[in-house]
Amino acid sequence: MISEFHQLSEKIRELAALATTLRRENADLRRSSAALASENAELTRRMQEAHQRVAALIEKIPANGHNEEAV
Repeated sequence: MISEFHQLSEKIRELAALATTLRRENADLRRSSAALASENAELTRRMQEAHQRVAALIEKIPANGHNEEAV
C-alpha cells in the first residue's frame, strides 16, 4: 500500500512539473503572439502607405498612355 502511495505521489509530482512547463510555454506563446500581431500591424500600415504612393503615381501617368513623340 505504501508503494501505491509513492507511485501516486510521483505521478502528482510529474503532473505538477508538466503543469508548470505548460504554463511557462503558454506565457512564451502569448508573448510571441503579441509580438507577431504588432509586427503584422506595422507591416499592414507600411503596405497601405506603399499602396497610396503607387496609386498617386498611377494618377500622374497620362491616361492615353501614348508618347507624344510617336505622333
